[in-house]
Amino acid sequence: MAKGNGKSKGRSAKNLDFWGYRRENGRVGVRNHVIILPLDDLSNAACEAVGNNIKGTLALPHAYGRLQFGEDLELHFRTLIGTGSSPNVAAVVVIGIEPQWTARVVDGIKKTGKPVQGFAIEGTGDIGTIAAASRVAQDYVQWATEKQRERCTIDELWVSTKCGESDTTSGLASCPTVGNLIDKLDPLGATTCFGETSELTGAEVVCAGRAVDKKIQEKFMATWRAYNAMIERHKTNDLRDSQPTKGNIAGGLTTIEEKAFGNLQKIGHKTKFIDVLKPAEEPKKGPGLYFMDSSSAAAECVTLQAAAGFVVHLFPTGQGNVIGNPIEPVIKLTANPKTAREMKEHIDLDVSGILRREMTMDEAGDALIDITIRTCNGRLTCAEALGHREFVLTKLYQSA
Repeated sequence: MAKGNGKSKGRSAKNLDFWGYRRENGRVGVRNHVIILPLDDLSNAACEAVGNNIKGTLALPHAYGRLQFGEDLELHFRTLIGTGSSPNVAAVVVIGIEPQWTARVVDGIKKTGKPVQGFAIEGTGDIGTIAAASRVAQDYVQWATEKQRERCTIDELWVSTKCGESDTTSGLASCPTVGNLIDKLDPLGATTCFGETSELTGAEVVCAGRAVDKKIQEKFMATWRAYNAMIERHKTNDLRDSQPTKGNIAGGLTTIEEKAFGNLQKIGHKTKFIDVLKPAEEPKKGPGLYFMDSSSAAAECVTLQAAAGFVVHLFPTGQGNVIGNPIEPVIKLTANPKTAREMKEHIDLDVSGILRREMTMDEAGDALIDITIRTCNGRLTCAEALGHREFVLTKLYQSA
């Protein structure tokens, strides 16, 4: 009863308002988290202790933050600041080993106007830091839980997408279902994002043709070439076992080119992308479709898109990827009847009816819009209900 079966009549354009949380900077979120954010790996234990002390908070441990430099360090800060700045986050406690870099994250988040406070472990130790941070976290969570949802319009919604464990059903049905949604929401002013740079290999020229103008087309191709050059530098003989994955191959995708053209179906047939973003970069050109330079690894990509400000994620899967994210709800859809049947606890929307000719693409797109709005209104996704909170930072190279 709780799952979508693709037979929903969907919603008309006039019925796409949703209930969200309006933040101090005017952005709208669909979740109301208070997060305990570690600057670095050394601060994970303290953050998790605060999360354990204060119920209703969410600690986000990760593996990095020490001795990074250059663009790798900039990406680290951009991801942490973006995570704390997300409209799905009401308030933030930042804990770091030392005060300077901790303050940089705090100051970045503070620009949104939301409550944020930082704590440094050096000179205080874990116990004192945990106690002080717990007191602030308790104040934040009690304040946040009084926040009320308000009616918001579809042009205030930011939606990201990627696919994972793709198979032949992905390119034929579940990815085109996302594309149908994007083609319908783009004229209504929604902000959307796709990525997975390496996974467009073989379809990169076709993808570039979907750019809004020649300047953005060239920006996309330069981004793809740079990523591809990195792969060429480090690969052994080819990308077998990585692109395509073992799951992709088991599902009938034998080459990266086949996978790429299926992946590209997520952006629909009409919509043009208006800019190319760096990893975790917030869009600045207003409503429209954006491409983000990103890894094709599910947890990395979703973490980057969430840090860029996207508040709900659409994830088509063939063989059955189980990805979630701690702050951005991940809606999974599949057109593989075996996956829908045997992994039903992970699937929010079954669109396998497309392949049985029991459902049109328009009906599938409308059903996806419907479950997206329901998720924005507060429905937990399967990933949220199952506790999937994969938070994985992207690292560009070795630390010093």
